[in-house]
Amino acid sequence: MNIKEGENEMKELILTIGLPRSGKTTWARTQGFPIVNPDSIRLAFHGEFFIPAAEPMVWCIAKYMVKALFLAGHNKIIVDATNTTKERRDFWKSDYWRCVYHYINTPTSICIQRAIETNREELIPIIKELSEKIDWK
Repeated sequence: MNIKEGENEMKELILTIGLPRSGKTTWARTQGFPIVNPDSIRLAFHGEFFIPAAEPMVWCIAKYMVKALFLAGHNKIIVDATNTTKERRDFWKSDYWRCVYHYINTPTSICIQRAIETNREELIPIIKELSEKIDWK
């Protein structure tokens, strides 16, 4: 990425942190900044909610989308994903932008209820697993 020093203020990458169905996307849509959403990339790329073998490409596309949006002149971008681990958040660190976190700490029971209401019951085991492992630091 070629951003000249002093040309722009430091870019800000806002990472959502929260369980599936916690309200991350709803919040992101109200902010008025470009959103990079891996779920949308998955649907555009292979038409499925999740294919493990495709994940490296999904995250590669997401990173290039962030870079392209900053190069296009945006100063704030949201990555709308669970980002529940330090490893996942560290993936986004860069010398070209600073990362800030927006926590959506919705109770697990509400996330599960929302999964049921939206006919995404397959998310329930994922919600339960992530709720036990989420790293809020």
